[in-house]
Amino acid sequence: MTVSVIVPAAGSGTRLGESVPKAFVDLGGRTILEICVAGIVEAAVADTVIVVVPADLIDDARRLVPDAVVVAGGAHRSESVRAGIEASGRNSDIVLVHDAARPLTPPAMFARVVDAVQAGHPAVVPGLPVADTLKQIDPDISGPAPERVVRTVDRELLRAIQTPQGFTRAALAQAHADDSGLATDDAGLAERCGIPVHVVPGDPLAFKITTPWDLRIARDIVAAESTPAGRVVDERSEETSAGRVVDERSEDLFAGRVVDERSEETYRDHAPERGRR
Repeated sequence: MTVSVIVPAAGSGTRLGESVPKAFVDLGGRTILEICVAGIVEAAVADTVIVVVPADLIDDARRLVPDAVVVAGGAHRSESVRAGIEASGRNSDIVLVHDAARPLTPPAMFARVVDAVQAGHPAVVPGLPVADTLKQIDPDISGPAPERVVRTVDRELLRAIQTPQGFTRAALAQAHADDSGLATDDAGLAERCGIPVHVVPGDPLAFKITTPWDLRIARDIVAAESTPAGRVVDERSEETSAGRVVDERSEDLFAGRVVDERSEETYRDHAPERGRR
């Protein structure tokens, strides 16, 4: 089967507070976009990678990811994904949609999603169990906190959804055929038109970079993974000397952080599956 991966990267990323669009922000010597596409290539599941960026940054993107097809995006994410679908061509049997803002996604996640679609599921998303207790509030009470709690939600039935999200080409085209409304992800569009969606295991490293805090965590992870295992670092100067030992195999830096896209709340559970970078 032929697989295409669409990478929406046309967002401004205003919540990140950087001077350039999010996908072009530096993440330890390479841009978020470069690291994202490198992870897709490493997964070795895609015949074509299609990157969707603002029209005025097409040339920049082509220089950064020369092996990808680069096209202009739209004002909304759904419009950008539709531009990617058009660029993927009708010969693609499976189409994955993967946020550029999840650059640390382990390669194994791509394979899990593709395998599930190949097994006969038209729409597949990766997700993680939610660790924190969740409360539903009364939306009719306006004003600042405190907000009134309506009920406690059963978190055992919930998953924090990530990308890549995988679809048969027909399912994704059907999901995007109705452009009358927006959704926070492509699976939401699929659900709206009656396409069954299935969940496979996600990974904490596939968290979405949205806020300055997320960016700081991502940079720390990249820095830790670029440090040779057992390298001795002096805490006062970061010069290699007689100081503390930094072991890149340690999971202490990230400890299973999971981000819920709706609130950007931080959850801690499930040790991350570390992909090779």
